[in-house]
Amino acid sequence: MKTPGYIQLYTGNGKGKTTAALGLALRAAGAGKKVLIAQFVKGMHYSELDALKRFPKIEIRQYGLGCFIVNQPTEDDIKAAVRGLEEVTEIITGNHADIVILDEVCIALYYNLFPLERVVSLIQGKPKEMEVILTGRYAPDVLIELADLVTEMKEVKHYYTRGIEARKGIEF
Repeated sequence: MKTPGYIQLYTGNGKGKTTAALGLALRAAGAGKKVLIAQFVKGMHYSELDALKRFPKIEIRQYGLGCFIVNQPTEDDIKAAVRGLEEVTEIITGNHADIVILDEVCIALYYNLFPLERVVSLIQGKPKEMEVILTGRYAPDVLIELADLVTEMKEVKHYYTRGIEARKGIEF
């Protein structure tokens, strides 16, 4: 008998949301589970892309075109995110993974890259045994209500405030 899958949400202004989701992916792969990581907004090269090539049970796809967070998203940013949501919808509805991580989906929603209703409908209709993990700042209340597990990462202190740049292998 398969165990039920739940909806997890990692949100908040603190560091570690994606890192927590990646840790869960590694644990799941070690247990023989198939994992899809869909990174919304992200399109730059991050070290996890190299590391995850070593894990055939984990597939990672990026649906961002760089980093627009300092500006406003372009039409191309929106098209990339919508295409990603369509691909993820096929994977979830087709039950093609045991665990699906929607990395930075809350940021995509915050910037209105696709409608909240589509994400809500998608996770409500997920296969019973599939685990879905959502990450990103600014989680909408409806996702907090739908999730079975919610972790808020709270920034207490961060070295960025001292002008320290992101470091390869630590932040990217």
